[in-house]
Amino acid sequence: MGLGGCILLIGIGAILTFAVDWHVQGMNIHVAGLVLMAVGIIGTAAYVSIFKRRRLQAPPPAATVVEEDRRYY
Repeated sequence: MGLGGCILLIGIGAILTFAVDWHVQGMNIHVAGLVLMAVGIIGTAAYVSIFKRRRLQAPPPAATVVEEDRRYY
């Protein structure tokens, strides 16, 4: 799941938690929204930590080109 998916989960969870007043028998919509927000936040934290770890690694050293000018007289 990418960063966009995590942000989408947080948004949908916030809508279900704070902006909806539906009543569904057998399920609490507000708790489902909280679960979606928690999953989105955990996913965002995992994505950022992996991205940060990849970014901190040093790039491979560039190949050095050695040119010799040999002149035989």
